[in-house]
Amino acid sequence: MIPRSRTVSLLALGAICLTGCSSEERPQQQLKPLTLKEQASNVVKSAGGYTVNWAGVLTNRNPWHFGEHVVATVVGKDAAGREVVRMDQPLDAVPPGGSLVFTGEAGASEKPVKVSIDYRPAQWRMAARIASAFRPFPVSRVQTLRQKDGSYLITGYVSNPYQVPAGSLVVNALLRDKAGKLLGGGSTFVDDVKAGSPPRFILTITGLPQGSAVGRTEVTARTWGSTGRPYEDLALGGIVPMHTVKPTTEPFQIDRGSQALKARAQ
Repeated sequence: MIPRSRTVSLLALGAICLTGCSSEERPQQQLKPLTLKEQASNVVKSAGGYTVNWAGVLTNRNPWHFGEHVVATVVGKDAAGREVVRMDQPLDAVPPGGSLVFTGEAGASEKPVKVSIDYRPAQWRMAARIASAFRPFPVSRVQTLRQKDGSYLITGYVSNPYQVPAGSLVVNALLRDKAGKLLGGGSTFVDDVKAGSPPRFILTITGLPQGSAVGRTEVTARTWGSTGRPYEDLALGGIVPMHTVKPTTEPFQIDRGSQALKARAQ
């Protein structure tokens, strides 16, 4: 028989252990920061001084979280190291396990010889769906036409794979040389994108260095805004079925697939 005093001591020790165990916090999931995978910038003479064009690609290695409220900071310095241009550019949300293409431009009174792109850390929010639910917006019939002034005219069509219409999408085009090096880019918007009715987009890319040889064009489309809510709303609405036409042939009288399965079972 266990003495009463020892029983009380064991109960007290158990209570302390339970209290200590319950007070331990679970380790929080470590999210990986966004990565600026690529960047390119060009400086061209303009009427008021100089125009700085840039393009970049941010990647999100977290498969369950949106990177939101991201801001890119573009800084240009002259030969003496003085800052001659600075611009904070709010970026769209970076989807889970995906990437974000962004472009922009700013004016400068003096010519910058070095341009750098940095970004502020993202705010993370868990997505309402898995990464595979966020389907890309198909882009088709893309044409790249070089103009006499050295600029490039990009045209094409954007489709919506979701059942819910997309109120507005941003279209980004990147120009690369034959080796795949990023040369520059540009962007535009398309509105009221419905499934089955792809709108046409037109954008112009200027400021490429003289003698640039464009090897290929990459065009992507996405929802825009500092959060991933517009993208989630589309994904939650469902994907357009691949087959929307009812079969016209009569169904098989005998399911031969079932017969094969029965024969194997025997």
